[in-house]
Amino acid sequence: MLITGATVSIVIPAYNEEATIRPCLLAAILQTVPASEIIVVDNRSTDGTAAIVHAVQVEYPDAPIIYLQQNEEQGLVPTRNFGLDHAQGEVLGRIDADSIIEPNWVEEVQKAFQDPSVAASTGPVLYYDMPLRRFGLKADDTLRQLVLKLSREYHFLFGSNMAIRREAWQAVRLEVCRDQDDELHEDIDLSVHLARHAFRVAYVPKMVSGMSARRLEDSPRDYAYYALRFDRTYARHGIRSPALRAPIIVFLVIYPLFKTVRAIRQRRQAFADRK
Repeated sequence: MLITGATVSIVIPAYNEEATIRPCLLAAILQTVPASEIIVVDNRSTDGTAAIVHAVQVEYPDAPIIYLQQNEEQGLVPTRNFGLDHAQGEVLGRIDADSIIEPNWVEEVQKAFQDPSVAASTGPVLYYDMPLRRFGLKADDTLRQLVLKLSREYHFLFGSNMAIRREAWQAVRLEVCRDQDDELHEDIDLSVHLARHAFRVAYVPKMVSGMSARRLEDSPRDYAYYALRFDRTYARHGIRSPALRAPIIVFLVIYPLFKTVRAIRQRRQAFADRK
């Protein structure tokens, strides 16, 4: 199906992502509607990330893969900003280096931005390294839609699966928190800044990105620190709302169960690989 619409750039911040960057790039290349550019922003990687990106460029010479380096600062926010600032598309997609977007992702982004009132969009995620993946996608979508109804004012963007109109990014790019102490959810921070400019964020259920559940491998302390980024981000902006705590509760409740399920899956996979 041919969809005509805004040009879409895909920006991928990367730091030591040799294990995931190739499937991430292949998913970005093999789209029903091609992206206008696929930008990998390498932030001081010391592993094989750069070599893998260059190998994919050789393997797919017609793919619009651009490799950039952001070496001035270590961190996701400056690397993300660098990529968004250099992207040329009318709509700037942003995913993680372990994201595997569905084949119709660009197509769904274009559909969403045919509505001129949409300044940014986000969608659900599918945890590709967990069992019952499609059931998990349905649960993720249901939860996100529930949180959006509860929160009303602040519609969350999700860093692994988001897109923003160029004009909206240019309006907030100098306002977003630099988060030099790495305490915040950079995507939630961006959402708040967009909301304060009255930019509309659309939730698009068909805009699906796969991502790794490797966060579950964190220690309980590190995982709790990650979950509480929600509180710290809203507190930074002076926002207090019980509804906005819902994601924290969900993250903390599911951690022990999902960590166990993931561990069982990994043990079974390791056993199968030895046979």
